[in-house]
Amino acid sequence: METYRGVVYPWQCDHQGHLNSMHYVGMFDAAFWHQISALGFTRAYLEERNRGFVDVTDTLNYKAEVKVGGLIVIDSSLVRIGGKSITIRFSMRDAETGEMAATSEKVTVYFDLEARRSVSLPDDMRAAMAAHLVGA
Repeated sequence: METYRGVVYPWQCDHQGHLNSMHYVGMFDAAFWHQISALGFTRAYLEERNRGFVDVTDTLNYKAEVKVGGLIVIDSSLVRIGGKSITIRFSMRDAETGEMAATSEKVTVYFDLEARRSVSLPDDMRAAMAAHLVGA
């Protein structure tokens, strides 16, 4: 599912004119929030239960340069549902050429914001997410 679309601005680039790594992370993070909302973990759902997600692993692979003015699209796929965590894979590509620019795979833990600890994913949400699971 498409979860992010944007343009690369000069202020997001390093001195070589390439998208800076902190902005890759930010774009993948924005895509993450769209993905979990589409899975049912909306902002209202999380706030009502005082829950959130905490990233424990994020593996980023750079495939091609992204330069100023580049139009990018990020697609996200749910690849694993654990007892307390989910794994989402992201693919960033050039919107005009389709060339793969970067990938990210994030493991994130469902978190009780008051107790400050991981908690089990609710059974009803696990069942709903299963319909969105794609092959790893």
